[in-house]
Amino acid sequence: MTVSQASEYLFGGAVIVLVLVMFACLIRAMRGPEIADRIVSVNMLGTLTIMIICILSLWLGESYLLDVALIYAMISFLAVVVLTRVYLGVHREHQLKKSGQTIPSGGSASAETVTASSDAEVSEGGGK
Repeated sequence: MTVSQASEYLFGGAVIVLVLVMFACLIRAMRGPEIADRIVSVNMLGTLTIMIICILSLWLGESYLLDVALIYAMISFLAVVVLTRVYLGVHREHQLKKSGQTIPSGGSASAETVTASSDAEVSEGGGK
């Protein structure tokens, strides 16, 4: 067995293992049970996709795939940030409804409101 053949087996095996882990993350994203589990699994799916693109770049000898992986990393990061901010807004809205407070004008609690109120709680010593 030559080094070239060994690297072919290594790259192929790594891609297969990563795809199997991606299926496990996909199941976790669908089943939950918490929204935080879903957000983390979506983030993990993005990371695994980036890893597969990088391995394919080495395997095929195509350096432009590294640029694709970098762009995908930025898009994946932004997607997770947006999902988290939406979740925080929904969570804050549920907390306000539960405590009987009125929801600010605009229909829903924004992430900025959540951030400002958590910063105020921490500065007052009421944080976690």
